[in-house]
Amino acid sequence: QVQLVESGGGLVQAGGSLRLSCAASGSTAGILFMAWYRQAPGEQRGLVAQIAARGGAYYADSVKGRFTISRDNAKNTVYLQMNSLKPEDTAVYYCNAKGFVTGDVWGQGTQVTVSS
Repeated sequence: QVQLVESGGGLVQAGGSLRLSCAASGSTAGILFMAWYRQAPGEQRGLVAQIAARGGAYYADSVKGRFTISRDNAKNTVYLQMNSLKPEDTAVYYCNAKGFVTGDVWGQGTQVTVSS
């Protein structure tokens, strides 16, 4: 089994930056994709960014040019660098890992609040 632990959320003013981290432990060899999702109050959870084991990345249109996803395979950690934050980025951010053996695993979530 894989366990995910997120960190790095908090309160920041609009225009500021935060970096989220997600550390994976357990049977991590089978992880093919790691991603960040977010869910704002009253909204559905949506994909923010995803990175493949070989490094190919995908970004939601709303964060392109502002957010960067990266992974350190040696540390089994994925990062989300968030720059030029906007109030509409306020949400709970969830880390996700997927793989044929891994299945679909979620972290507990970390709150990001951007004040105007």
